Amino acid sequence: MDVDGQVKEEEGLDPEREARRRLALAQIRQYPDVALRMTARPVEDFDDELRSLTERMERLMTDALGIGLAATQVGIIRRLFVFQPNEDDVAVVVNPEIVERSDETSVADEGCLSIQGVLVPVERSTEITLVGRNEEGEEVRYELDDIYARAAQHELDHLDGVLIIDRTTPEARREALSLLRPRIVLT
Repeated sequence: MDVDGQVKEEEGLDPEREARRRLALAQIRQYPDVALRMTARPVEDFDDELRSLTERMERLMTDALGIGLAATQVGIIRRLFVFQPNEDDVAVVVNPEIVERSDETSVADEGCLSIQGVLVPVERSTEITLVGRNEEGEEVRYELDDIYARAAQHELDHLDGVLIIDRTTPEARREALSLLRPRIVLT
């Protein structure tokens, strides 16, 4: 899997696939939407509404070519996200918590489905252990490394209202914000 930041790179998407990607991105909150800065509340009810939400989030993440999507990115201020724990699967983690993290870290460029067109260097632990529950309320545990550990840490940050521009260098943050700043065009 070739991943650029948090987004899968697929060259030459067919028109239908590109249309699905654009439609999915239109449903994902974009910076500076206030929902992206909110701290999510724990999920208490594991019901049909939750299962419906996680199915929608999985579909949006897949269609948008992402490898993770937090509930806050779709305007739901609850502690859950969907992500790829490996190349082949998609998982739901409700009330996620990192219980172990390696001392070893790495810096890599990260992107975000909510901050289109921006890649910034972010330092993260290279290995983590993530626990939580799935959409049925059953306990889950993931031993993650590399891009999958990075993705889980990125999504967990979203649930705390933290964005990649908060975790990068001051120079990269300034550059990213200049790209995101609305421009007035005089004609």
